[in-house]
Amino acid sequence: MQTDLARILSVSGQHGLYKYIAQARNGAIAESLCDGKRCVFTGNSRITTLADIAIYTDRGEMKLSEVFLALKTVLGEQDAPSPKASEAELTELFSKAIPDYDADRFYVSHMRKVIDWYDQLAKYASFDFVKDEDGQQEEA
Repeated sequence: MQTDLARILSVSGQHGLYKYIAQARNGAIAESLCDGKRCVFTGNSRITTLADIAIYTDRGEMKLSEVFLALKTVLGEQDAPSPKASEAELTELFSKAIPDYDADRFYVSHMRKVIDWYDQLAKYASFDFVKDEDGQQEEA
């Protein structure tokens, strides 16, 4: 099963990730990845697809799909640390996975969020991502 990050949503103020289902008259219908419950997010909700998120590196921006694959390469089959892990543990992991991340613009709070999303994708989806706009296949 391939994961399309353009259909995986992060909603401000809501914990977890959601899978886009359909457009509603006044918003979007989405399904929670973890429990499958459907809900409607109105136009007032700040909805972002994971495909639209990137992190800052010294070379520019790095797509979130590339970040997940770099983390998977470093972690292998072991679980990621808890999003509540110490700052030192998270920075060490990201230093191994993405040695040139921009520490001035990619904060520990961002690392915690990325690790939380990584865990959810590992449990409820896959790291075999659907082709991006450039037509390049990204695989784990």
